[in-house]
Amino acid sequence: MKKRNQYIEIEDFLADESFRLWMKSKNDVAGWEEWTLEHPKRAKLVQEARLWLLAMKVPEDNLSQEQVDAALQNTWMKIEQKEQDRKMEQKLIQLWNTTWFRKMAAILVFGLLSVYAYNTYFATENDNSYYEQTVANTDKDGLLEQINNSNKPQIITLSDGSSVLLQPKSKLSYPKVFTGNERKVYLSGEAFFEISKNPKKPFFVYANEIVTKVVGTSFRIIAYKNQSDVEVLVRTGKVKVNSEKDNFSSGQKEIVLLPNQALRFIRKNQTFNKITNITLDKSITSSVRSIEQFSFEFTDIPVAQIFKTIEQAYSVEIDFPRQELQKCHLTTSLTDQPLPEKLKIICKSIGENSTYIMNGNQITIVSKGCN
Repeated sequence: MKKRNQYIEIEDFLADESFRLWMKSKNDVAGWEEWTLEHPKRAKLVQEARLWLLAMKVPEDNLSQEQVDAALQNTWMKIEQKEQDRKMEQKLIQLWNTTWFRKMAAILVFGLLSVYAYNTYFATENDNSYYEQTVANTDKDGLLEQINNSNKPQIITLSDGSSVLLQPKSKLSYPKVFTGNERKVYLSGEAFFEISKNPKKPFFVYANEIVTKVVGTSFRIIAYKNQSDVEVLVRTGKVKVNSEKDNFSSGQKEIVLLPNQALRFIRKNQTFNKITNITLDKSITSSVRSIEQFSFEFTDIPVAQIFKTIEQAYSVEIDFPRQELQKCHLTTSLTDQPLPEKLKIICKSIGENSTYIMNGNQITIVSKGCN
């Protein structure tokens, strides 16, 4: 008891085996509680020693002085780290209280918020304005707009027999009936086009800042409003691409693309990058859709299998009389044809009384069997 009267440091308590036993098991054999009550001034020191003991998480009762020292060192390191963190926090608070630092921080925060606001609101508005303004400059009463808010492609049949496979989060504006000497549509997003051949009426796709001109071919355009590039990939035929501000008749910046060639238009600096070997461009090859991978060349193939290929390529559902058509086989080429023309050819090959009905992505084949 006299010995502990000389304890003035926390280490003195931690090195005392009876103190550790009291703290751990509450077995007060040595009368620590009574001693603490008799010396209220030491109570604070006892409490601090208790907290240190808990912080060290000492598992054993019998500790050597070396073990106590090691535990103390470990605890000291934790405390010093917290003290350093506290001092750093105080320095930051002091720094924040200085006028120049608050001004610099305000400028930085304002700059970050400005960039965020521009990218979120203004940039989106500017990107979206191309599609909106271009459509607004046409005869709005004569245009229909298809917006794909679903999670799968939607098929659109145009008045000239052309078909457009519109991807999710995309929209297409087009006239109910094409009039005059040109066929024009307006795209925001991604779509695969199969254009009905008509040399007297060239087909134009306006997408962001470029215009793609075709006569009869199949190709894909990716022109999302918030992307920095526009991509055009040709599957069959030939297309010509120009910037929207340039006239095709002038020939300026006109790029000609053949099958399996692509073009990337950099919107920021209005430059074209022609890609003659698409297999070397990972970005393009990774974005190839199902419709671009299937072959539509059929030699003595069951009609049911042909319909299955079309379903997978166009993300449509085809209902047909399986029993009547189970023995039907076809040899035909449908590669360079829009979807409606593909269906016409198939129905004509099956039998004169065979027809089809399209209702969005649902197709129904009406037939009594093969010829």
